[in-house]
Amino acid sequence: MTELITAVDAVDVRFPTSRERDGSDAMNPEPDYSAAYVTVRTSGGAEGHGLAFTVGRGNDVEVAAVRALAPLVVGLPVDDVLADLGAFSRRLTGDSQLRWLGPEKGAIHMAAAAVVNAVWDLYGRREGKPVWRLLSELSPEQLVDLVDFRYLDDALTRDEALDILRRAEPGRAERTDHLLRHGYPAYTTTPGWLGYDDEKLVRLAAEAVADGFTQIKLKVGADPADDLRRLRLAREAVGPHIRIAVDANQAWGVRQAIDRMTPLLRYDPYWIEEPTSPDDILGHAAIRRAIAPVKVATGEHTHNQVMFKQLLQAGALDVLQLDASRTAGVTENVAILLLAAKFGVPVCPHAGGVGLCEMVQHLAMFDYVAVSGTTDDRVIEYVDHLHEHFTDPVRIRDGRYLPPTAPGISAELHPASIADHRFPDGPVWDRQATA
Repeated sequence: MTELITAVDAVDVRFPTSRERDGSDAMNPEPDYSAAYVTVRTSGGAEGHGLAFTVGRGNDVEVAAVRALAPLVVGLPVDDVLADLGAFSRRLTGDSQLRWLGPEKGAIHMAAAAVVNAVWDLYGRREGKPVWRLLSELSPEQLVDLVDFRYLDDALTRDEALDILRRAEPGRAERTDHLLRHGYPAYTTTPGWLGYDDEKLVRLAAEAVADGFTQIKLKVGADPADDLRRLRLAREAVGPHIRIAVDANQAWGVRQAIDRMTPLLRYDPYWIEEPTSPDDILGHAAIRRAIAPVKVATGEHTHNQVMFKQLLQAGALDVLQLDASRTAGVTENVAILLLAAKFGVPVCPHAGGVGLCEMVQHLAMFDYVAVSGTTDDRVIEYVDHLHEHFTDPVRIRDGRYLPPTAPGISAELHPASIADHRFPDGPVWDRQATA
């Protein structure tokens, strides 16, 4: 009998990270890392898991958005979905009434990401492969079939995308072997949360270097004197040869960003991340011109592939930071990786959040094996929080991600973690309410 998708379940899962100020930055002083956690089930008993990441309140909105998409998915034949994942993604993002809520942005687009990623997880499990390897073994023609070129072909045509993938194809096996032996470079944000005191910042920065990381990141954007002092302490702790990125999390206006970065230059910041509104493409371009050679990095809040196209066309960024669950999941991120390759811009994925390290490693590793063919100036963000809740958590050794070997996209939560952290009735939140 034909195997059908029978359910798309969504659960509101939240972790009280605000208690220790983990994840704190200039715009998010007390985040509770959260997941609108999705399980796609089939009539054959198979499952796929994905999630959309939020920082607390609003996670219920994201769960509702997933449930709104479910009728577009339930009842579809599994073989048909997996045979044309480009069409499946467009089905979710193209429904006329739900698309009105975006289009292709915001809560409804993030919900599509959670469902799309869950279906890729299902695909990987069916094939017995991690998603990075599943993608890397698709033909160039299969990969470009995932991409909707309608709004992209003034910057990237189907033929150009095919050419990028075909040029990379002969080295796939060699790069896969290198990845399995050596892993993928990482940087860590763990030392730099804005709510940490100076002692904790210095201790964690030194520990990061001892653990093999060659780049760390600090949050900035609140008090200028604090920014200068904390960057000085970090530079003293790690020495002159470790890269230090700084991240304003959108706190500044364009002129303010230029002014606020000027005194920090004495401590050699590598990049400034999200210096202003993530929607201000021309503002990012102006900042980039003004503070060069310090790099401008952005992308974790970029809505879709069209905005990435414009950021690249405008020369507005030096480092592209795609996110596994902000745009429409694996499928749209394939298009974004191809755009970055066309413009020669390195991709350093955003991974500060529950499950993002687990999912985004697959995208960066696929990029190395089958798209860009390089890890030069490329690092995946690493944050040392909440990995114990996943059945296939990330593995870091000597400052590098070790490639996942388990089938799927690494997004499955332990059932006990879901039960404990379900909001608002899980025991963790019940204890919070009565404390």
